[in-house]
Amino acid sequence: MINKRLISLMGNAKKYIAWHVIIQLANLALNITAVFFMADIIQKAAQGNIIKSDIIKVSIAILIIVILRFRFNILMANMSYNASGRVKQTLREKIYSKLLTLGSRYKEKFSTSEIVQISMEGVDQLEIYFGRYLPQFFYSMIAPIVLFAVLSTISIKSAALLLICFPLIPISIVAIVKIAKKILKKYWGSYSDLGEIFLEDVQGLTTLKIYKADEKKNEEMNIEAEKFRIATMNLLFMQLNSITIMDIIAYGGAALGVIISVLEYMKGNINLAGTFSIIMLSAEFFIPLRLLGSFFHIAMNGISASDKMFEILDMKKDDKRINNINRDNEKITFKDVSFAYNEDKTILKNINMTIKEKSFVSIVGVSGSGKSTIAGLITLRNEDYNGSIKIGDIELSTINKDDLYKKIVSVDHNSYLFEGSVYDNLKMAGDNITENQMNEVLKQVELYDFLQSENGLDTKIMEKAANLSGGQKQRLALARAILFDADIYIFDEATSNVDVESEESIMRIIRNIAKEKTVILISHRLYNCILSDHIYFLKDGIVMEEGTHNQLMNLDGEYAKIFNEQTNLESITKGENFSIAI
Repeated sequence: MINKRLISLMGNAKKYIAWHVIIQLANLALNITAVFFMADIIQKAAQGNIIKSDIIKVSIAILIIVILRFRFNILMANMSYNASGRVKQTLREKIYSKLLTLGSRYKEKFSTSEIVQISMEGVDQLEIYFGRYLPQFFYSMIAPIVLFAVLSTISIKSAALLLICFPLIPISIVAIVKIAKKILKKYWGSYSDLGEIFLEDVQGLTTLKIYKADEKKNEEMNIEAEKFRIATMNLLFMQLNSITIMDIIAYGGAALGVIISVLEYMKGNINLAGTFSIIMLSAEFFIPLRLLGSFFHIAMNGISASDKMFEILDMKKDDKRINNINRDNEKITFKDVSFAYNEDKTILKNINMTIKEKSFVSIVGVSGSGKSTIAGLITLRNEDYNGSIKIGDIELSTINKDDLYKKIVSVDHNSYLFEGSVYDNLKMAGDNITENQMNEVLKQVELYDFLQSENGLDTKIMEKAANLSGGQKQRLALARAILFDADIYIFDEATSNVDVESEESIMRIIRNIAKEKTVILISHRLYNCILSDHIYFLKDGIVMEEGTHNQLMNLDGEYAKIFNEQTNLESITKGENFSIAI
């Protein structure tokens, strides 16, 4: 019912919860006062002693109480908002900081969609826990004691009976907790699985359509949706049953209090005013706990989500990463490196390669040969490799991530551009970047003239840069990468989604960068690699061939075969285009 670790995150929110409870107790005092006023007027009416001034006084008192309660309810809503808002902000900051620390390691236990669900909807679920459940919990513990003290002055027997019945609801809640935890765990697991499949399908919708695999994915999503529906119905079934049990206890206890008070009145032990007071206030014994039960079910959803949050926050930091890269020696060496995403899928097998400092090295091969996996290892998107990867004399697994991210920049086929302006996207390369530097780089990537015809650096970028062509997107991403001024650049299929003209332009830029920086080019088009200092040809996760372009062509192996096939295919395509133009 109370999660100690969540309580520890409250910080300043504790004062808002305390004020929430105090205001609720003030409301209770107003309720008791109103009941006593009405009981007194009923007693006087029964005895025939009522006068006009009594009615006026009671009416004024009731009106004041109603106004005060209205004001107190607004204050309670504000306290609830402030309490939950502070904690939600604290939690999201902690999750964000942890993700920055973990980098891509979070994928060892969580999918990206699961992280998004937990940090957004999961945290929102805690709003009821902190804003309503906790204040109601503390109020529910205090209110019955206050009511017992008040009602015992009227009838100790009725007050004691109500107090004895009071613990039955907490007992029922504790019993429900054990069942609820299991059901909620299945619910959140099913919800996360469905969200993961949905995100993956939406992101790959174009690919699914091309390969006509959308129907199969639709069936998979329907299966997951059905699992989620069953989990949701089980959750609702549990909630409805538990609410029914609490209702029986709450209203049964209140009815018992009414019966006892009436019997006491009939025996002459209490007067009419006392009987009325017990009847009206007996419900107050159970209503707070009944509300607590209602909040409990929603709060349990948040608590279940918080278990996932704490799994993220408890992921251990990589304490081995204590070394910085030596800028005087940034040679990259792979020695007997193997890597597998899982036990059944080994991608790289005993890879050996050397990427000299300020050299232009290409890694090529057919799809699935492990090219991008190597890029992922260097940029830490992939970890837990076997063998040795060193930058200079320092093992990659011991290099400080922040230092590595300052030295290496990766540009892939789908580099992300943020919604905003060109200036906003380029400014991400560094706080000290000036507009003059931005314009100079835009000229290098042949984007300056186009932007000048728009709105210059203030040109708006839509979400996912939907208002730019593929070539323009890549050139802007290149401009940002150049402004970052890293020591090592990795271009992973950076020209795969652009037209031939843009591809040639981008390759000129890459070759210019290679004159001063270390450049690793991953490309499916071997023509782009001709001027490389060294080429590694991968097949089935191993280095099949290596050397310069001329050496590999003279070898007349797999590289030469694919190069010739691509050249012939491109010459045929150009011929067809020429014929169409005529």
